[in-house]
Amino acid sequence: MTVMASLAWAQGATGGGGAGGTLLSLVPLVLILVIFYFLLILPQQKRQKKLRTMLEALKKGDKVVTSSGIWGTITNMGKDTVTIQIADNTKVKIQRDHIARLRTDDED
Repeated sequence: MTVMASLAWAQGATGGGGAGGTLLSLVPLVLILVIFYFLLILPQQKRQKKLRTMLEALKKGDKVVTSSGIWGTITNMGKDTVTIQIADNTKVKIQRDHIARLRTDDED
């Protein structure tokens, strides 16, 4: 019984600082969320925006690499699809979203 009384007395000894202690304990959580935003979320949003603008700017003759690693040249464009020539007599129709990047001229 004395252990319970001393425990209750120790908890009550902190006084009216309970609300301040609660706010102070939320500071690390808020800090972690801010760090996650700047290290994970913001860079991902920038990459998505850059990819979206690249996909909107595609045109015939662009040399591209698909997300599956196929290299080709755009020969025809639809609203959601792109036809890519991957060899002399071989054309493949893929979704526009599956183009990963543009190839540079020195990548042949």
